[in-house]
Amino acid sequence: MDRPATALPTGPHAGRFVDGALAIVTAVGVLAGTARFGGRLDEAGALPLALWLGLLLLGRRRWPLTVLLLGVQVVVVFHTSGLTDTGWVWPLSVAYATLAADDRPGRPGLPWAVAVGLVELAFAATWLTTAGGATPREALASLGAEALWLAALLAAATAYRNRLRWRAELDERLLRAARERDLEAGRRIAEARLDIARELHDVVGHTLTVVGLHLRVAAEALDDSPHEARTALATAQQVRTEAVRDLRALVHVLRAPGEDPVEHPAAGAPEVAALVDRMRSPRLDIRLATSGDLTALPAPVSLAVHRVVQEALTNTARHADASRADVTIRYGDGHVEVSVTDDGRAVARVTSVAPVPSDAPETPGTPEASAGHGIRGMAERVRTLGGTFSAGTRDTHEKTNHEPVGGWLVRAHIPVPGFRP
Repeated sequence: MDRPATALPTGPHAGRFVDGALAIVTAVGVLAGTARFGGRLDEAGALPLALWLGLLLLGRRRWPLTVLLLGVQVVVVFHTSGLTDTGWVWPLSVAYATLAADDRPGRPGLPWAVAVGLVELAFAATWLTTAGGATPREALASLGAEALWLAALLAAATAYRNRLRWRAELDERLLRAARERDLEAGRRIAEARLDIARELHDVVGHTLTVVGLHLRVAAEALDDSPHEARTALATAQQVRTEAVRDLRALVHVLRAPGEDPVEHPAAGAPEVAALVDRMRSPRLDIRLATSGDLTALPAPVSLAVHRVVQEALTNTARHADASRADVTIRYGDGHVEVSVTDDGRAVARVTSVAPVPSDAPETPGTPEASAGHGIRGMAERVRTLGGTFSAGTRDTHEKTNHEPVGGWLVRAHIPVPGFRP
């Protein structure tokens, strides 16, 4: 990134002010230094030299090397013309420091400043010992202090330039860290919103479906079988109570993040049996088969198993017009397998769900190229745990005697961390 030659107040007006101030300081410094070292102060020598060196500094920001080269030529001309008799390097202190501190890409200032300084000192030594009539000892005594001054000046400018680099790198790292924090916060917010959306969809959708199912059973059996109607109403009330509890726990987590919920939702693989009992009705016979100790499943896997079965059965009750559903859960060999099948109508289910966005990944095993929020939510839960998920018509998965089977199949395979046989 382009940076100014030195760290100065920002803004073009501030830069011009600083350049003007340095020009004045240089002009005054040349006159004061000439007087201090016993040089001649006259209108034809020291005064025009001070003015020329000061005016050149007005372009130091844009052309630091050019300003230094022109300044060296001015000093050389005034010395060789006999118009001044003191100072080869120190009148150009600001020009040398500006070039040495220049840190713009492709314009390394320090090597140029060193080279120009060595050439100027070498020319000064040669001129003093030839045209000036000075002995080598006198030339060394005259130029030794200026050489030391040039070395100290370039060292200070280099340290200043390195400090500018360090500050620029630090600012860049801080900016990058801030951006990464913002991206991470956005990612976590998106994940949290997705989790909340899945939970709300599963809880609310399942509750409304089961309550509606049992209310329909109660309405149909109210006259002929009051006992069956009361049982259906009691089941609907129980499902409603559990849903309220789950939603209350979710709201508590949202209001007080990081704290444990007041009531933990009883959702896991061991509760699948109770889930099946609640959803079983005279119109839908649900059969459950399990193997393995489901209570040993880790909590995330157990919750995913419960939600997959819950959503699959909810879709069956909503869209399939099925008479039978089979739920199978097998736990062993380091993984748990879940499958939910029914004998309902697959087309009604597919056409009734929301379409998948064009950039959303397709669900394996789903040839209809459309999936609802429930199917997408199940797939996300399973894949988050490193498993595989598929949902589609049973025709795409299994056939008997080369004849279509019909119905719908949801299948999930989830690895279980730390499994021990």
